[in-house]
Order: sequence, then structure tokens, then C-alpha cells
Amino acid sequence: PGKAILTGRLIDRPLRPLFPHWIREEIQIVSTTVSLDERVPPDILAVTGASFATLLAQIPFYGPMAAVRVGLIGDDFVINPTYLEIERGDLDMVVAGSPEGVIMVEAGANQLPELDIIEAIEFGYEAVQELIRAQGELLTELGITYEKPVPPKPTEGEQSLQAFVEENANQKVQDILAQQLPKTERDQSLDAIKDDLKATIETLEETDPIRVYVTENGNALGGTFKALTKTLMRQKIVEEGIRVDGRKLDEVRPISCGVGLLPPRVHGSALFQRGLTQVLSVA
Repeated sequence: PGKAILTGRLIDRPLRPLFPHWIREEIQIVSTTVSLDERVPPDILAVTGASFATLLAQIPFYGPMAAVRVGLIGDDFVINPTYLEIERGDLDMVVAGSPEGVIMVEAGANQLPELDIIEAIEFGYEAVQELIRAQGELLTELGITYEKPVPPKPTEGEQSLQAFVEENANQKVQDILAQQLPKTERDQSLDAIKDDLKATIETLEETDPIRVYVTENGNALGGTFKALTKTLMRQKIVEEGIRVDGRKLDEVRPISCGVGLLPPRVHGSALFQRGLTQVLSVA
């Protein structure tokens, strides 16, 4: 079960960002291992398989997408290494990407130089592009024409709400982001701005396009406000080179790890913490 969860995460991380934000239908992709080579991990094949299944189903999707595992044996990079090669090597990296570029990198390594990691990503992405081309060739053989999804035109109410949120919240959100607050405090402050917007909308005439649209679409205000916040966050990073928590682009969040936290009656225990993520492992 643990391996299945990790494989699901491996599929989800590069696949989900490629679905259009305007999709509202529930989508389930089920990967089933029907044949297994016990020397090579099957999880990496499931990632590319999920992409091709999505293309075959003609679900709106900014794909295709593919993934490979990159190992390092001595001085040589290896695509999709065996279990034994992973154990003996110095790198276990998964690189996933679309035609536009790399989407996800997940890795463990024996303290390799940064240049080796960059080279491994580039090496893996070359193989990813081959798998992307192969999916296109298969679609052609099957006679399936795949086109990039076209977003629906925004309604009058949607456009009005977007303009309303930008006019009434843009500067307030920027002020909050500039304070470099801890995440919990920042979220509370942003929620307060959103609540004020909701209260203002409720004072509008019942026939006002904004109030009608928000009443008929329960998540409309939240989605529009979140989109504005995300845009301003990214704008701050690009223009000022600073994240909302004050970190520069080359800074990572502090990581703390400790072992032997629980009484010795358990075989072992460890605590990992980074930001709001806390993991207590018990053996």
C-alpha cells in the first residue's frame, strides 16, 4: 500500500498541473500492473501510461507528458536503472516533463555536486522528449487527432467579478504580501480581505451581474481571489527576486531532523520538520 501511494503521488505531481484550471468534471486515472519485470521499478512506466491514457480518452489536457528515472553508476547516467543499479549508484532521480519543459524533479542522492544534478535533469529530459514523441506517433497510428484545449469564453458575470476583485483587493493583497508574514498569519489576513469582498457583494442590488454570478457559482469569489493572489505572489518573485516569506530565490526553508524522540521501547523514532510539514516516523 505504501508503494502504491508513492506511485500515485509520482503520477499526480506532473499530471495534475497539465489539466486546464476550468475543468470541473471528476477525473480518475487507475494504473494497474498486469506484467512485472522484477528487476526494474514499474512506477516510472505508470507515469507515462497515465499521460497516454488521458490522451486516448481525449480529456482536455496540456500534454503529452512523460517521466523517466535517472541513475548514476560511476561516471555514467542511466535511464530507468534496475533496483540493483539504484542501490549501487549515487543518484535516484525522477524527471517528468511536457513539450514545454520540465514539470517535476524528485530525487535522492549521495551529496552530488550541483552541476551533476543539472546534467542529470538535462539527460533525463532528453529521454522524456523521446517518450513524448512516441505518444504522438501512437496517436497518429490510431487515427486520433489531439488538439490543445481551448478555454471557454468568460461570461459577463465572470469578467465583472474579476474586474471587481482586482479593483477592490489588488493593493490590499500586495500590502499583505509585502509584510512577509508567517503562512498562517498571511492566510488569515488574506481571508479577511476575501470576507470583506463577500460582504460588499452582498450589499449590491440583487440584479447586479456580480451578485447574480457569485450567488449562482458558490466557488466563484474564492477562485477569482485565489487567482489574483497567486498572480501577485509570482509577480513579486519575478520582479523583486523575493518569495512571500522573505526567502531569496536561492534560499530553501530550514530543515530540522531528530532521532530517538520516543522512549526506547520502540525500535526507533525520528522527527522531520520543514515549514508546516511535520513527519514523525516510528519503527
